[in-house]
Order: sequence, then structure tokens, then C-alpha cells
Amino acid sequence: MATRRDAAASTADQARAQDRLREVLADGDGPVSFFWPIRSEIDTRPVMAELAATRVVCLPLTHGRGSPLTFHRWTPETRMVPDGFGVPVPEDTEEVVPATLVVPMLAFDRFGHRLGYGAGHYDRTLAKLRPMAPVLAVGFAFEAQFVETPLPSEPTDQPLDLIVTEAAIHRPDA
Repeated sequence: MATRRDAAASTADQARAQDRLREVLADGDGPVSFFWPIRSEIDTRPVMAELAATRVVCLPLTHGRGSPLTFHRWTPETRMVPDGFGVPVPEDTEEVVPATLVVPMLAFDRFGHRLGYGAGHYDRTLAKLRPMAPVLAVGFAFEAQFVETPLPSEPTDQPLDLIVTEAAIHRPDA
């Protein structure tokens, strides 16, 4: 799956994907969590920087394999430090509860299931947040990461509400 993403990272129209993400996020008003792209993940940073002028933007912090994520405010001026995995995270900013999560992935299917990195952080986080208030989970990926065959899912998996790529805004099948 990572091979598909690696190939797409150098050929896909990321600007088009970012425009589609802006479109999806245009109607909201609560805090938005993004991910800081690592490896060959699609780049969220241009949308983050623009949106930070009008909405609260935050980034996730991990707290061990079995724990949900927490989110800390980010602006283009925020000092970033590497976490335990080497991923840049905000240093000493306020904790935020997002209304929208922009979620990374290795692959996705037509049902809104995603394949992540295996730690279950986003599933645990969505399971915690969704009972408290409406939360929109938006996958952000390259179209090449779509798989025809349904991905394996477990009862603890949290489906995405939308998946945004350079080719489309996918609304999962029921």
C-alpha cells in the first residue's frame, strides 16, 4: 500500500486535492485537526496555514500505543519539536478538542474504512470524541490509495465520513 502512495506522491496533483479539502472545510466553524505529513503522505500544510487565519487549527500528539490522541493548537508561527517518532508536533500550546479531523492513511475503500499504521490512534480518538459531540472524520489521501476490495474491519474501527483526493470527494457507501 505504501508503494502506491509513494508513486502517487510524485505524480498526483496535490494542489487539486488541497483545493478539494478547502471546499470540504469551508462550511465548518469548529477546530480542525490536521496531520503533519510524513514519508510520502499528501501535504496538508498549505491548507493548514490558510485555515489558521480564520479557524482554530490543531495537530495530534500520541501518548502510547493504546491511547487516544490529544490535539494541540497550531499556527504558522508555532514552534515545532519532534515527538518520539520524529514527527514534528507543537511545543507548549493549548489543548484543543477538534470538530473535524483530517486523517492520514495508507489505503481506503468505498465503505470509508482506512488502513493506517496499525496503532489504532484515530479509531480510539473517534470512539472517544463521537459520543461527546458531532465530529467529522475526513480522510485525505491520493486517489491511488483507493482499493476495490473492502479492507478488513473490526468492531472497534471508526469509518471515515468523507475521503478527499485529487480526483474526488468520496462519500462512503452505507
